[in-house]
Amino acid sequence: MSSLPVTSSSPAASWASWLQLHLVVLAWGFTGPLGRLISLPPVETVAWRTGLAALGLAVLARIMKAGLNVGGRTALKLLGNGLLVGAHWMLFFLAVKLGNVSVAMAALPTTMIWCSLLEPLFEKGRRISRLELGMGLLMVLAVGLIFRVEFAYWQGFAAGLGCAFVGALFAVINKHLVAREHFAVISCYQMAGACAGALAVLAISGASGRPVAHPQNMDWVWLLVLSQVCTVGAYAAYMDVLRRLSVFSINVVYNLEPVYGILLAALFFGDTERMSPGFYVGTGMILVAVVVTPWLQARARSAGDARLEDTRRKT
Repeated sequence: MSSLPVTSSSPAASWASWLQLHLVVLAWGFTGPLGRLISLPPVETVAWRTGLAALGLAVLARIMKAGLNVGGRTALKLLGNGLLVGAHWMLFFLAVKLGNVSVAMAALPTTMIWCSLLEPLFEKGRRISRLELGMGLLMVLAVGLIFRVEFAYWQGFAAGLGCAFVGALFAVINKHLVAREHFAVISCYQMAGACAGALAVLAISGASGRPVAHPQNMDWVWLLVLSQVCTVGAYAAYMDVLRRLSVFSINVVYNLEPVYGILLAALFFGDTERMSPGFYVGTGMILVAVVVTPWLQARARSAGDARLEDTRRKT
């Protein structure tokens, strides 16, 4: 992966970028099925995933000539935020175990509404927009519908909502940390922090008498796919494609992750992933809200810029 900007605008380059982005989102969507294929409990899964990913990212940083020395204060901030990554993934895999992949994936898009509620707390002067509030209410209705029609999976869905909240908190905090350092360096520290958090949970669990599970047979293969393909490789490819596609386009495709995850789960696990029609209606409402919101926000910004320009001309 080149570190130089890509300036080609040929149709072939454009299609290659879109394909690369969809493969990235497909890899992220595969994490749900992998969480079910791996026999380990959620905490052990996260410990192995993040530990192996930290090693892979350290190697990637070395290949890309990015120094891992970021200073003590920055390192502590990144490691601390990595604890949120670990909690996010532990809750996600817990949602898969308590419910199924479809239930866990259906809850993930609510990250958007959590972000819109959390950002004003971290950014002075930022207010919750009426558009975000309206879309948030639509999501609340959709979540209520899913809970009502699939009440048997309420524990898994609740864990998924918690996963989305922690993911939003991580994203809001991470926004203020990523500006200065190379992505592989930042991610390496965050994966190390997530691994440390998972190991701490395992230590506490072990002290309370819970036996620690170890990878068996095919677990090693799935853990390598999860850590190196779905984490290290996917994130590197994502950062690469960011230079060639607009943020709006990327966000729209990124929001297809639950769709890919649910489809992959149906492909791998068949009838055990089949849900009631009401579940898909609720999930569809959430996805529509997530996909449409960036488009409406872009239109609102364009209209606001046009009004501002018109006012300047009149004055």
